[in-house]
Amino acid sequence: MDGKRLKIVVAGGGITGMSAAFYAVKYFAERQMPVDIVLVEKSRRLGGHIRTIHRDGFIIEQGPDSFLARKAPVMKLIRELNLEARLAATNPDPQAKKNYILHKGKLHEMPLGLVLGIPTALAPFVKTGLVSPLGKLRAAMDLLLPRRKDDADESLGGFIRRRLGREVLDNITEPLLAGIYAGETQSLSLQATFPQFRQIERDYRSLMIGMLAGKKSAPPALADGPEIARKSLFLTFDQGLSTLVERLEQSLPTVRKLTGEGINRIEKDAEGYRLLLESGNALHSDGLIMALPAAEAARLMPDVAETEWLGRIPYASVANIALAYRAEDIPGKLQGSGFVVPRREGRLITACTWSSSKWPHAAPPGKALLRTYVGRANAQEWLLMSEEELIASVRADLQATMGIVAEPLFIEISRCHRSMPQYPVGHRERLRELRANLALEKPGVWLCGAGYEGVGIPDCIEQGRRAAEQAVSYALS
Repeated sequence: MDGKRLKIVVAGGGITGMSAAFYAVKYFAERQMPVDIVLVEKSRRLGGHIRTIHRDGFIIEQGPDSFLARKAPVMKLIRELNLEARLAATNPDPQAKKNYILHKGKLHEMPLGLVLGIPTALAPFVKTGLVSPLGKLRAAMDLLLPRRKDDADESLGGFIRRRLGREVLDNITEPLLAGIYAGETQSLSLQATFPQFRQIERDYRSLMIGMLAGKKSAPPALADGPEIARKSLFLTFDQGLSTLVERLEQSLPTVRKLTGEGINRIEKDAEGYRLLLESGNALHSDGLIMALPAAEAARLMPDVAETEWLGRIPYASVANIALAYRAEDIPGKLQGSGFVVPRREGRLITACTWSSSKWPHAAPPGKALLRTYVGRANAQEWLLMSEEELIASVRADLQATMGIVAEPLFIEISRCHRSMPQYPVGHRERLRELRANLALEKPGVWLCGAGYEGVGIPDCIEQGRRAAEQAVSYALS
């Protein structure tokens, strides 16, 4: 762009927007291109749903509690931020690695060999009480059923039911996979959530055979990653995930950060875009990285084809309720990392993480920390509940499932309204069309974030990095 000093605006200060700002600074500096970067965030703080609180020696996550260690984007960013020494792994005790599923009111240990909720070991699956003998026979038909020839997208739940049957879907796979998106698997897009399942069916015909083959030939952990990443599937930081947000914010001294400031309107002008802010001020940008929820992005671009669809992407609201106890007040020993709850169990909670068992640093000695989850797609009645009603219902569920009757030492409630995007069937194809329209109608505007290509921390980091890369390429064009 003729060597002028560029102005790049990043809209949205969650982990995606912060990553986009970080990599924009890095990539423009590597090319010795002068740039001014402004990060605009509507709330008063950066980090989005990542937020850690410290109370009485407990470390409590109000949003996600970890990330996948094998995901390269997050490990690369951690290395660049010099945070590897701060990483914390899950409890190495084999007993702490157990997970449970609530079935007919009782906790059943998940059978060994489950990979993303798909059985890959015969004997443990045959012995489990989670599926009836007829349900197990139906699941075994996956070994004989032909592959689907049609490449069209389908629902995640429809795919699992087609391959493994209704019982496996309802009792095992849905509570595990849907928990990632707080979603209804019958509505979630397979291609946008777990495209590897469809590829396995193409390559191996049988889902179970393909998952087993993939398990045996799984790539090794990141060769250049820290030792801790090779020993634990999930990682966090010794003082919680906010460590990543704080270090990212410290690493952006040249970025102007506008918090408590939303964008009212975007206007095209001769040299780029004019952003009208809620305060009445305006910003000019040569390029705009929109790390915003889908509906907010759609509101700001009503004139672009396909944005009406973007605005209709549903988001589920969820909450997590952390309860601190004395260890002796928990009946039995917490041997595992927690349990998930299928819809048909009729409970308010959708899952419970035994945080102090999963993460030894999460609670002081002699104490226990549980984190329960509420809310999923098509089950949003909890939004009408008062704080007292929510706590009472959660405690009733914990009494029924774990026998806990003691008063907690304290309770922390975190409500995350419209936080979990529900990718509809056909999501990826519609997103490709939208981005093609954007390139023509609003060149220099890029979409990234949980509403588009993955809700996990590594996915959001990678989307932010790609958006920064696209901004540099655009500036060079």
